[in-house]
Amino acid sequence: MTTKKNTGLLIIRWVVGLLFIFSGLVKANDPLGLSYKMQEFFQAWNMYFFNDYTLAFSLIMNVFEVLAGVAVIIGWRMRLFSWLLLLLIIFFSFLTGYALFSGKIKTCGCFGDCLPLTPAQSFTKDLILLVLILILFINRKKIISSLRPIAAVCSLIFCIAVIGELQAYVMKHLPVVDCLPYKKGNNLLQQMQPPPNAVPDSIVMVFKYRKNGKVQEYTAETLPADLDSTYEFIDRVDKVVRKGNATPPIADFALFSFNGTDTTKDLLQSDAKYVMLFAKDFSTVDDWMNDDFKKYVQQLQQQQIHFYIVTADKQGAERISGSIPADVLLCDGTVIKTAARVNPTYFVMHGADVLDKFSYADLPERLLK
Repeated sequence: MTTKKNTGLLIIRWVVGLLFIFSGLVKANDPLGLSYKMQEFFQAWNMYFFNDYTLAFSLIMNVFEVLAGVAVIIGWRMRLFSWLLLLLIIFFSFLTGYALFSGKIKTCGCFGDCLPLTPAQSFTKDLILLVLILILFINRKKIISSLRPIAAVCSLIFCIAVIGELQAYVMKHLPVVDCLPYKKGNNLLQQMQPPPNAVPDSIVMVFKYRKNGKVQEYTAETLPADLDSTYEFIDRVDKVVRKGNATPPIADFALFSFNGTDTTKDLLQSDAKYVMLFAKDFSTVDDWMNDDFKKYVQQLQQQQIHFYIVTADKQGAERISGSIPADVLLCDGTVIKTAARVNPTYFVMHGADVLDKFSYADLPERLLK
């Protein structure tokens, strides 16, 4: 009986540990994406003062998830990590439960953009994990580390170093695995279309009337037979009665010239090759507007490839536009943060096809020798 119980605990440790390692690695591939998801929660709670700290929270959380997963598998200091895991899964369950029951958050970001889960799936996953972690918590004193203390500490330090290096790399060079709809190889116009066999939202027209001091709502089919002047019309609204899945992967991508002309379709439907530099703002301009940048622009001119700078910072673009042979297009800042995790990011395009996508830090590798 004891052997079976120990085997059961070992299986639970591996299941919990691998899930936390996988979750941490997936999010470490795109820590900025997790920080944006945190901001979405904070904004829903009107806690905007935390927005400046979400990236730090994201970096720390990703390291801790992998660290906790490894610690559980090797059974190191389970009295401490069982407490930490229990508190963490309770917190995660609260977040996914809030996303599910409030309807304010579409996805929780548990596995980043690479494996999007619905709020219901995320909440169910966390409830299952909560049960498993509770079992580990109850039996924490029975779990003995499979490694010597020095080996366990070295393993955890190695994990911290690897995850830290991974996050530092992707913050400068873009995610190793790009799971966004703007990734290399995608066609942006196709990504702007609803998914195949998508079901649109089911919407019903609702009329509000006041009668005898009470406000009542009616659909077109349930309007009262005695509707007359004693009913005071208040409002008509469209109410979603069943949520569909007709939202395209890219829902709000639009490019505008300085004078407000929408150039999105003209550019994406063209049969030309061009390059867009997505710069959310120009706070890092001294890092990328260097000799390599000037050489790249010259090479584009020699090949008659048009160069655009896409930004949400109109004033910053106006300041530098005279020194760069490029057309400036304006785009929503949130869209740019989604399309380009590194500020700035190059998109090599042919019509709507993304031929290449790379960080400014990788520009030297793209230069013609």
